[in-house]
Amino acid sequence: MNTVFLRAAFAAALACALPVHAQAPAATQAARPPIASFFANSAFGGASLSPDARFLAVRSGAPGKRDFLAVVNLADNSAKVVASYDDADIGDFRWISNERLVFNTREKGVGVGNMRYAPGLYAVNRDGEKFVELADRVGAVHTTGTRVVRKILPWHTYLLGQAGPRNSDTIYVQSYNFDTAGEVRSVDLLRLNTLTGFTQSVPRPGNVTSWMLDHQGEPRLASSFDKDTVTLHYRDPASGAWRVLASYPAYGDGSKALEPLGFAPDGKLYVLARSSGRDTTALHVFDVASGKIDPQPLVLTAGFDFDGSLVTNRDKVLGIRFTTDAESNEWFDPGMKAVQASIDKLLPATINLITVPAQSDSPWVLVRSYSDTIPGTWSLYNIQSKAINKIADVRPNINPAQMGRQQFVRYKARDGLEIPALLTLPAGGAKQKLPMVVLVHGGPFVRGGSWGWSRDTQFLASRGYAVLEPEFRGSTGFGTKHFKAGFKQWGLAMQDDLADGVRWAVDKGIADGARVCIAGASYGGYATLMGLVKHPDLYKCGINWVGVTDINLLYNGGWSFTNDTSDEYKAYGMPEMIGDPVKDAAQFKATSPIEQAARITQPVLLAYGGADRRVPVNHGTKFRDALQKTNRNVEWVEYPEEGHGWSLEKNNIDFWSRVERFLDRHIGAGATQP
Repeated sequence: MNTVFLRAAFAAALACALPVHAQAPAATQAARPPIASFFANSAFGGASLSPDARFLAVRSGAPGKRDFLAVVNLADNSAKVVASYDDADIGDFRWISNERLVFNTREKGVGVGNMRYAPGLYAVNRDGEKFVELADRVGAVHTTGTRVVRKILPWHTYLLGQAGPRNSDTIYVQSYNFDTAGEVRSVDLLRLNTLTGFTQSVPRPGNVTSWMLDHQGEPRLASSFDKDTVTLHYRDPASGAWRVLASYPAYGDGSKALEPLGFAPDGKLYVLARSSGRDTTALHVFDVASGKIDPQPLVLTAGFDFDGSLVTNRDKVLGIRFTTDAESNEWFDPGMKAVQASIDKLLPATINLITVPAQSDSPWVLVRSYSDTIPGTWSLYNIQSKAINKIADVRPNINPAQMGRQQFVRYKARDGLEIPALLTLPAGGAKQKLPMVVLVHGGPFVRGGSWGWSRDTQFLASRGYAVLEPEFRGSTGFGTKHFKAGFKQWGLAMQDDLADGVRWAVDKGIADGARVCIAGASYGGYATLMGLVKHPDLYKCGINWVGVTDINLLYNGGWSFTNDTSDEYKAYGMPEMIGDPVKDAAQFKATSPIEQAARITQPVLLAYGGADRRVPVNHGTKFRDALQKTNRNVEWVEYPEEGHGWSLEKNNIDFWSRVERFLDRHIGAGATQP
């Protein structure tokens, strides 16, 4: 197969639409890459091989066009659009057999506040025939192909996270049950025939919140949630009866958690757990008959919690995909090790992630390649001919030569705790005494990221800034000690970790200590404001978007993210992890930016979404009003239709244009230096 032929096949199928592989004119090395090359919607939306790897499904689009679903016949490179809408974009899609796909929709050009439709659920054959609407989208539907009109499932029916065996017209889907406050209280599992729409419910053992299928695609595990406890239930293959497999606390440091990862064809259950006093999680085999974990880890990632998934075909577990400093594959199967080595030889400048089709005798595998300077390239590799053919670049207008190089580093906090971080330096030019942006991740009890191309980071680096992204205490992925060290440390030791990162970068000669700005969203926005309060000597300016401004408002009603947080988390998780609003009232006052607004004298850029349910816009407006009483250098922007972050292309481009101008004035080329 030739790449040119594949491009031509898409061009023929789309007619007037822009081919997904069209390349933009090369940018000059001296010019700054356009903002749109980072933040415009990507025309290419991913690809998936059919179980027999004879066909390739692709989601694609073009400027002014809705995203559509096309299928390419890899034997003759012919392509056909099998689903497209005039009022929606294709969302998630999945092969369920060699002949049939399921998919949902999204509204890429509509902000959260203006959304009127659910994702819906649909099925169609690879030739565009036997189109069936399975779940309501709450609105009119227009499509290519023939619509089968029948009673359909309610709007709150969604695809399950697992693909199943991909050998049948029948799949499992999940349906949410809501309480009077609109919170999800349980999730039903339905067996759904995608041709007839007929469904059967699976008996639910309690308030199930998630389900897991075995390797044959049958329900085998259910996870229920009650107050502060998670319980795993196992379904006997012979009788269908449920029994309790394990229980553990839902909140806290996670040291007793047992996280199921997946089943092997022989019935083995792979789980993530901490055993033998280890600080980090590892991949283990769990014996469902005895209820015991094999104490010997199958995979142990030193210095990191295991974070990954199984790579399987219908016959066996071939390997794993996991993340340490970067995401990569590790193979148990000798044949796949050889395939990986061959691909890596052909593509030596990237990490190459392989997705295998369901059938073990399939000739093709799908490859997604990336690096710190390359956003992503999708290719097909033929195991027999050992030829590789590019499908598409995720962001064809990005010139890798203009991107910054990134490295995973660790530095010591003032109390000796080691803080992991990503450091990105601009391409070309000096590598010392650079203006720097400390980019703080949200959460905060999540991992910020891993080595690779990030549009926010690389945009800042393309403007000449070093970018430091600390995994401050409380971040997940680096063991229990690191995670638990962040409990009740909002604005305290968590904040000091960021400041210690700045001092480390200055001491190393990387950053100019007089030109450092702090920025972040959500918790990162909170940390930005508290950085300006607590360490005014370090930060010249701050950029906060959708950030928390008062810890107390996380707990009470009205305009806090309690609109998007469960009552159980507020009752059992937040008091231990963030603090108790009564017992820790003095600490909350000292560490809430709105209470300390008068201490912020540096320039601040504030941005909020008018439809944000997690951190509603009042967090921003009340803080802005308090800050403007003593600080005249406050910039404000509100995007009325956006939620907790920007989903619209126009708003992303507008916001980062503001960021560029703001940084240029205060720490960049346009700044007045002391």
